[in-house]
Parts: sequence; structure tokens; C-alpha cells
Amino acid sequence: MGRHSLPDEYGADAVAPRRRTRGRTVAIATALVLVVAGGTALAARSGLLSFGGTCDGRTVHLDIAASPDIAPALRDAADLARKNHLTSDGQCLDTRVQAGDSYKIADALRKGRKGTGDYEAWVPDSSLWIQRAGLGGNATPVTAVGNTASSPIGISMVPSAAKSMGWPAKKYTWAQLTGAAMEGDKLRLGTADPARSATGLLALTQLGASAKKSGPEGDTQAAAMAKALSQRTTDSDGRLTDTLARDSSGTEQGNPRRNQALILSEQSSYRYNATAGDKDGLELFYPKDGSPQLDYPFALVDEGVKSTDERRAALRFMTLLGEDAGVRILDKHGFRTDDEEPSDALVAGAGGRSPQPYAASESEPPTDKELQETLGMWTITVQSARITVVVDASASMANYVPGRNQSRMEVTKASMLQALATFTPEDEIGLWEFATLLDGNRDYRKLVPTERLGDRKSGGTQRDRLSEAFSGLRPVPGGATGLYDTTLAAYEEATSSYRNGKFNALVVVTDGANQDPGSISRSNLVSRLQSLADPQHPVPLIAIAVGPDADKDEVEQIAGATGGSGHQVSDPAEIHAVILKAIVEAGAKG
Repeated sequence: MGRHSLPDEYGADAVAPRRRTRGRTVAIATALVLVVAGGTALAARSGLLSFGGTCDGRTVHLDIAASPDIAPALRDAADLARKNHLTSDGQCLDTRVQAGDSYKIADALRKGRKGTGDYEAWVPDSSLWIQRAGLGGNATPVTAVGNTASSPIGISMVPSAAKSMGWPAKKYTWAQLTGAAMEGDKLRLGTADPARSATGLLALTQLGASAKKSGPEGDTQAAAMAKALSQRTTDSDGRLTDTLARDSSGTEQGNPRRNQALILSEQSSYRYNATAGDKDGLELFYPKDGSPQLDYPFALVDEGVKSTDERRAALRFMTLLGEDAGVRILDKHGFRTDDEEPSDALVAGAGGRSPQPYAASESEPPTDKELQETLGMWTITVQSARITVVVDASASMANYVPGRNQSRMEVTKASMLQALATFTPEDEIGLWEFATLLDGNRDYRKLVPTERLGDRKSGGTQRDRLSEAFSGLRPVPGGATGLYDTTLAAYEEATSSYRNGKFNALVVVTDGANQDPGSISRSNLVSRLQSLADPQHPVPLIAIAVGPDADKDEVEQIAGATGGSGHQVSDPAEIHAVILKAIVEAGAKG
């Protein structure tokens, strides 16, 4: 998948998706002229703005950019307007609708690119893109004036998968549905990239909120789910349904590259089912902890340079979408025009059925902070990583863990192997071990160089070599904790081998304080780490203190010098969770 920089997109002034009903849309359509600059607002207040009359051969041209899912409905509305000689100030509307991915248009508007002012209005699938479009210093002005339709987001499944999950009678939370996708190939779940898809981002944010309600490890659970989802992600919404397995084909059902379930809007599921055969249609789960909404805002683009006729024409077209004829068009294309009373035919066409909570109130819109944290978590957790892991091999790692019939080293190895399984073939992972005088005069030994997990050498992959090396870790009899010299050497190598476009980090796991009297001092180490740390090329140190003999203050001070984080766990089995938690924290800082 593509890599993405951390977002500025959802700052303090971000606009969260808004709730709407048909009545609200009509009210906005009636009053929206009051927010339009110049002559349009004056005309509205004076009662001079007219949408009626005959066109007498005069025409006003209107160009609209729209999300690909709603563009066909807007084209039908434009055809209706031409057929019925719909007028704005006595001029017939000639409306042309061009489809474009919302994220691409938002980025173009944000950068003020040439051509972005060539359309009078824009209808993305979510208000998130309106906010994103307005953040650039050279941004083309965009003014949201109302909403045209809505569509809740859920999880659609091929019939065999839905049946195995107890559809339609059984209800699930977001965390439960996504968790089922992490149990081997029981349910292969796909999504569009949350950095490019409002559907993906809103669902992932809701998933995170759902996971947090399940217990104190909610952040870690959400990160693990995001990691699993990232391996079945498409670049855009338009390509997602192409990944589905045809339910009537046993060969496709068994194809691990094909998805059995997708995070989709209700409208996307409706559109897919409209052309799929009876055996290949999708069944739709509406999570019981709420469905986030796509809200399809209608926005004026660069209105300051548009003529009064063009601005009025754009507003007239929007009012058409709130009138009975426009509502019928939106309904026909699978959009909701009344959230309080969704059409039974629409829900059935999308694959919904009672007692699934399709008529329940949608979830609360996410806050700006939640959106930013979610996208930060996704970016850091999912982007290709370059991580060197340094594991303490001192003699004390042979001590048994209380309540377990295993040593610290045995439990540490199992936890590290669990963590290794969450990384993709594109990730670069390496392994060092350390104890005093482990390799001549050095306290550390490089066991596996930091390379791509999918790379093959001598018949095996880097993942195979790492698995073997982790399994082969043994405490060194008489070895003490040579923490300081090892940390400095590993950090020097990690910063000197920095990879652009990846999440670079150093993970150090130790069960004790530094015990090498010949090493540099802690203050010297901290100073050296600070001098090596480069904010433009960050390599956070994630230091994990294991057991009662480890010094939490020490690892926090050392890690803090790099912009990283220090953690203490009583049981090495927690290491995997701590690494994921640290990555989430790094994403939030970004």
C-alpha cells in the first residue's frame, strides 16, 4: 500500500461529519443563500432571488465535481433539470458532473492547483474533505452550504461468511466483527485506505472507540486490528469490491487473496448488490455500537471569482436535490434522504435485515482529536517499519517469572515471536543480543541484520532467520547487563541507516539496570543520544524494563533523550502489547 505522512488535516478547527434528515436538508436549502457572499445574500434578504420562470433560450452552465459514488445520482438530477427546463433567475440550468476521488480533489484544492476553480460546486462523500481542503496556505476557498444525502457505514459479507457469523439475528460491536477477522482465515476483512477513504477513516475511528470500551488494552487491540486490516487494504473505495470472493465459487472462497467481508457504506453495498447475482449479493451487518455516517456535503468552490449567475445556479441545483424529484433520484441510487425513517427497500437492497439495528441512531460524530489520533495511529502502525530489536541476554534472564513455569527469556522469546507475526513482508526487522563481554570486549552481538522480512537468502526469508534467532536466544552464564554501551551502539547504527518513508525505531528489552562498570555513564549516554536524535529523521527508542530488578526511571530517561518512550512490565508476555502501545503513542505525537 502507499505510504502517507502524518496528518495536519484534522486540527482544532476540523468539521466532524454532521447528522442530517431530509427536513434539515430542505431547511438548509431554503436558508443557505444567507451564507453566500455579495449579491446572492443581498438578493435573498431582499426577496429578489428567483428560482422560477422560463429560460427564454438563456442558459447558465454549471460544473460540479463529485465523489464517484454520488456522481451518477447528480448526473440524473442534471438530466432531469435539463428535461424540465429548470431555471435559476430565468436561465435554464446546464449542469455537468465530473466524478473524482474526494481525497484527490481535497488535496488539489488544498494546494490551490490550477484547474481546481473550474467547477462551481463540489460534493465529496464526507465533510472531512471540506476541512482538509481548507488547510493549505494557497488553498482554493471552499464553502460548505448543506448536505445532500447520507449513508451509514457497516460491514458487508458474502452470504456464506454472514451465515457463519449468525446474520441477521446476531449483533456485534465493531471490535467484535473486526476481531473475528484476526482469527486466521475465518473472516478475511478488507477496507479502503483510511488515509484516502472517509469510509475507512470513520470506521477505524469507530473501531478504536469500540475497542477502548472492551478494556484497558483497547489501544493495543485497535492497533493490532489496524495492522491486520492494513494487509487487506485498497488505495481507494472504488477498487474495494473488486477484491471480493464470489460466494458461489468454491475456488474463490478459498483464495486467501480474496476478501469475504468489506467495510462499506450502505450505499456501496446497495450498488454492488444491484448488479450481483442472487448468490453473490452481500449481507450487511450494522454494528450495534453505532454506524458512522457519510454525509455528502454540498460546497461552493472559489465563489469569490464566480459570477452571481453561477453561484445562484449552484444553489438552485442543490435545492433540487431536496425536492421530491431529487429525493426520488437519491433514493433510487441507494442514498438515505431521511435518517430517521430509512427506506425498507433501500436497507433490503443493501443486504440489511431486521433485527440488525439499521434504523438506530447513528454513532456520535468523532471529535477532531479522535480523527487525528486515529489517522496518526494508522500511519505509524501500518506504514512499513524499520526496527532493530535488542534483547537482554544477561544471566538474570534465566530467572523464573512468578506464576509461570518459564524463565524470563522463554517468555520474552514467545512474546517477541508474537510481535514478529504482526509485521508485513515490507517491514525491516533486525535482532541484537547483549550481556557483558558477550563478543570480545563488546557487550553486544548482532544476530540478524535489519533487513526486509520478505527478502530471501539461502532458501529462507528474513522472517525465517529472525524466528530461528529469537528461538535460539539463551541467557549467558555469568553475563551482566551491559545496557549503556549497547544502547549507544545500536542507536548510532539505527540513525545512520535511517530509511525515508518508514517508521524507524529501536526497541531495547532489559531486565536490569546497567551493570558494566567500564561503560559510559548514564548522563554521557543521554547526552550522546540527544546529539544523535534528529527531529527531521526521527528514530524513537522504545525501552522496555522487564521484572522487578529493572529501573523504570532509567529506561524512561534514556528513551526520552530520543523522543521515544520507556515502559515497565512485570511479565515479559506483555512485551508485544507494549511495543504496539508505544507505536500508537509515537503516531499520536506525530
